[in-house]
Amino acid sequence: MYQPPDAGRWTGRIDSVSDEQAFRLHQRIRLLDLSQPLETVERAAAFIGFACDEGVRRNQGRQGAKEAPAAVKAALARLPWHLPEGAAAYDAGDVVCVDGHLEQSQAELGIAIARLLQHNMAPIVIGGGHETAYGHYLGVREALGTDARLGILNIDAHFDLRPYDDGPTSGTMFRQILDQDERVRYFCLGIQRLGNTAALFAAAETYGCRYMLEDELTAGPIEAAYEQIEEFAAHHDAVMLTICMDAISAAAAPGVSAPSPFGLAPSLARALIRRIVSHPKTISVDLCEVNPLLDEGGKTVALAAAFCMDALLHFRRLQPRR
Repeated sequence: MYQPPDAGRWTGRIDSVSDEQAFRLHQRIRLLDLSQPLETVERAAAFIGFACDEGVRRNQGRQGAKEAPAAVKAALARLPWHLPEGAAAYDAGDVVCVDGHLEQSQAELGIAIARLLQHNMAPIVIGGGHETAYGHYLGVREALGTDARLGILNIDAHFDLRPYDDGPTSGTMFRQILDQDERVRYFCLGIQRLGNTAALFAAAETYGCRYMLEDELTAGPIEAAYEQIEEFAAHHDAVMLTICMDAISAAAAPGVSAPSPFGLAPSLARALIRRIVSHPKTISVDLCEVNPLLDEGGKTVALAAAFCMDALLHFRRLQPRR
C-alpha cells in the first residue's frame, strides 16, 4: 500500500539554477522513502499522499479524490520557494488504498504519519476522501501516546459524525475517534445547516463538539474565530488540523465530492489555516476531498496546492529559532 516518492511529479519552470531566491518548490523538494530507515531532522515538513476515495464511495459521494495526491503535488511543484534558510520540505510518497481495503490503508497511513512525527517532521497529508482524517488521527495518537490531550480542528461544511454500524466511510471518522478516545475533543469551523441533518446537530451536542457555522464565520469579525481557536488549543497538548475542501464556495472549489454553494471564501479559509498552523501546538495537517476528475479549469487543485503551501510556510517549527 505504500509507494515511495516519484521524482517525476516534481517538475516545472526553472528561472535560475544558481539563484536560490528564484527557485520553485520542485527545485528544493527532497525525496523521503519511508520504507527505509529515517533520521531525525530539524525544521522539516513532509508531504504524504493518501490515494483513496473508498470512504467517499461508501458514503455515496462523487468519486475521484484518489487522484488528488498526484495532481496537488504537481501543482505544488510549480509554486515559488519561500521557506526560511535551514528549513526543509520532503515528499514522503503515498499510501494507496487497494481493492477497497479502507481500514487497512488508514492503518498504513497512521504508521507513516507516526514515523514522520517521531523523526521531527511535520506531516502535511494530501487526501483522498475525508476518510484520510482517521488515518491521520491514528498516526498522531501513536506518536503522542495514550495520555496526551489531542484537539482536532476541522474546517468543513459537515460534521462527519454519521453512525458506522455498516462500516466506516468518509462521513463517520470523527464519531469513530470520539467513541474510542476520551482524550480527544473536536471543533469544526464552517458547518452548514443545509449540509447536516438535525440528527447530526444532535450528535454534535451529544459528543460535546464545538462548532462555528459558516454564516457566523462569514459575518465576522474573524477575531471571534481566532479567540475560540486559541481557547480550544489551550486545553490540549497537541492539535491536528484537517481541511475538507467542500467547506469552500463551489465557485472557487467545484472539484469536490459535495460542492457548497454557500461555502467559505478562499481568503477566509486561508486566514483560518494560517492562524491554526502557526499555533505552537499544531503538529500536523491534512487536506481532503479534492476531485481532479470533476475540477473546472484546475481551480480546486490550484487552491488546494496554495493551502498546502500556506500550511508549509506557517508551521511554527519551520521558523528560525529565536
